[in-house]
Amino acid sequence: MVKNISFVAVVAFIVFAFSDNSKKQVIFAKNAPAPIGPYSQGIKTGGILFISGQIALKPDGTIDTSNVENECKQSLENIKAIVEAAGKKMSDITKSTIYTTDLTKFSRINEVYKNYFMCDPPARETIQVSALPKGAHIEISAIAY
Repeated sequence: MVKNISFVAVVAFIVFAFSDNSKKQVIFAKNAPAPIGPYSQGIKTGGILFISGQIALKPDGTIDTSNVENECKQSLENIKAIVEAAGKKMSDITKSTIYTTDLTKFSRINEVYKNYFMCDPPARETIQVSALPKGAHIEISAIAY
């Protein structure tokens, strides 16, 4: 019986979150870089905001890959701009994913990341990848509710 209740609750949430009462809305933040491919900075639907992966690309199109701390900070500033453009706050982020080309820098990434999520940080995974766009060493995506 508990399994059925859990399943019903999940189905009800999905139906509510993606129902027609809230159409898909493209989010564009002027204080974040324009997408470098065929994707949106963010999509808001049913009260959920999906934020595309952000690298250290600045709104003016330049990128500073001199150290992972600068990259992490700029990636999170881009996410913050998108979150705010959608009418939300960083504390609304429930899930994030960090992609890095070097997991040995995990603690350095965390030193910057923790400044953006001081209380009740979102669920997260950090994944090492072989390469990222524009020679970046870090990319962060997020979901806010």
